[in-house]
Amino acid sequence: MLDVIEIQKILPHRYPFLFVDRVLEIEPGKKITALKNVSMDEPFFQGHFPNRPIMPGVLMVEAMAQASGILVSKSNPDSNEDNLVYFMNIEKAKFRKPVVPGDQLLLEVEVLQNRGKVWKFKGEAKVDGKVVCEAEFMAMTTKE
Repeated sequence: MLDVIEIQKILPHRYPFLFVDRVLEIEPGKKITALKNVSMDEPFFQGHFPNRPIMPGVLMVEAMAQASGILVSKSNPDSNEDNLVYFMNIEKAKFRKPVVPGDQLLLEVEVLQNRGKVWKFKGEAKVDGKVVCEAEFMAMTTKE
């Protein structure tokens, strides 16, 4: 399990663009389960939408991508703070239900394929056990 302090040692993201609050489980090279607590204080709710706050779907995909960045880092024993994971593409994204303040996103990401620096993932975001977002995406590791 990783808390937000440990997560910030791995990811370069910071408020207001850090979308992983806690890691519950990691199986290096295979899968990760993480949490994002959705609060009314999120800055994107000011404009999306002021009278009916809904988390943008693209930010749910970003949360899954950030979780995958943690997974890649924990899967590579030579990883350090100079290694970055860059999003390459998104496929088969589906948004099934609005996510609102007070929800807790359970982020589940599994590795579909790894070819050296290029990784392919399948992710699901769930609220109360129901899938609200799913996607396949690719990322590449680099050294800054």
